[in-house]
Amino acid sequence: MNRDEMDGKKDNLAGRIKEAAGTVTGNAELEREGADQRAGGALKEGFGRAKRKVGEALEDLGEDVKR
Repeated sequence: MNRDEMDGKKDNLAGRIKEAAGTVTGNAELEREGADQRAGGALKEGFGRAKRKVGEALEDLGEDVKR
């Protein structure tokens, strides 16, 4: 897991907490802010996952070329 994936998971969790807090308190702005943060975190996590997969594929290709 790389930094982008970890940061994305953190933002996703923080967004879920804010969104839930906004729902419970009836604060639509906090709920919306949490939803936006959650979505951004999911996007960042997906980007990090893709970046890691590309790196792993390049490493595998490098190993194949060495043989």
